[in-house]
Amino acid sequence: MERIVHESTNERADQSKETQTSLISGVPDDISNLFLARVPRSHHMAMKCVSRRWRDFISSDDFCDYRNKSNLAESWIYALCRHNTCGRVFLHVLNPSSSRRSWRRVHEIPTHITFRDGMGFAVLGKRLFVLGGCGWVEGASDDVYCYDAAMNTWLHLQPSLSTRRLGFLILAILANSSVFDLLIAFCRCFFACETLDGKIMAIGGLGVNSKAPQTWDIYDPVTKACVSFSDANIVRDIEDSFVMDGKVYVRGGVGAVVYDGLSGVWKRVEDDMASGWLGPAVVVGDDLYVFDQSFGATLTMWCKETRVWIRIGKLSQLVMTQQCRLVAMGSNIFVIGKDCSTVVIDVENVRKKTVNGVMVCSSIPKTWDDTIDVICCKSIAI
Repeated sequence: MERIVHESTNERADQSKETQTSLISGVPDDISNLFLARVPRSHHMAMKCVSRRWRDFISSDDFCDYRNKSNLAESWIYALCRHNTCGRVFLHVLNPSSSRRSWRRVHEIPTHITFRDGMGFAVLGKRLFVLGGCGWVEGASDDVYCYDAAMNTWLHLQPSLSTRRLGFLILAILANSSVFDLLIAFCRCFFACETLDGKIMAIGGLGVNSKAPQTWDIYDPVTKACVSFSDANIVRDIEDSFVMDGKVYVRGGVGAVVYDGLSGVWKRVEDDMASGWLGPAVVVGDDLYVFDQSFGATLTMWCKETRVWIRIGKLSQLVMTQQCRLVAMGSNIFVIGKDCSTVVIDVENVRKKTVNGVMVCSSIPKTWDDTIDVICCKSIAI
């Protein structure tokens, strides 16, 4: 009898332990995954309060990967902005599928970057990376900060070079190798920053090293390793960049260049394409769009077959008068201007909705009184 009672007690303990570790009591985890993955992203924050197991699962890479593979992921737009009244940098987020469709501030941001200029901005998976930058009293930095959109937390991945320089010099002497081989990245600001093949590229810009404008770093967040390269073709005074067809395009003050991810070679962009790249660019599907504000606010598209720029239409000057940033989401282009005033252009239907050459679009007005300059924008799908 004692033996039977003992087994029953163990069985109840095992069942209790299983209940505590299961996502949903009495339901296999693979089935629970199906249920939880279908909950809209706007409710994920509340779901994390149910239990520690739910919080860990909803914040995990597996959860985000499952939603992406099942076409359940929802994209939100993140904008790095500078408030002119205080000079501080803040991160703002927009949920385009929300009924309210209004920007809100992500409250936590590392204090070290709140007054920096010229930072790089890149997205891999559910993580947003802020790289480099400089300040009024500090030179260019090689800092790497990471914001996890699922966990709503920041992580300092790579301290500034100034805190490591002495250690590098000692290691260089002991290893009898050059310091350049050990400096894993150039300090830089006002540079191009893009993602290609799951890695982040920091290209050109300004730095404490005179070679920085004609170098680029490839940063691998998985191994946390960064490798530096140099090429005389990289343009100076970088203004814009984008990725298309496995290539990185960069525009500067004296022209445009393209990097082929397969060959690892930089070359000049041909004049017919470079001549129409007169504003912020964005890729929707396989098509390249440019928002030209040199004479009004005109959306153009690059035709790969005929190699000519096609005029799509204009935006009303009452809607968008300041410099802006572009983000692609599905067939929509989000044009984000001063104070985060946003115009949404559906490129599939825009030609059907044009009045006297002016595109008919939806808009998202600003929701605060502060004057805000948008530095850069990216979307994160979870």
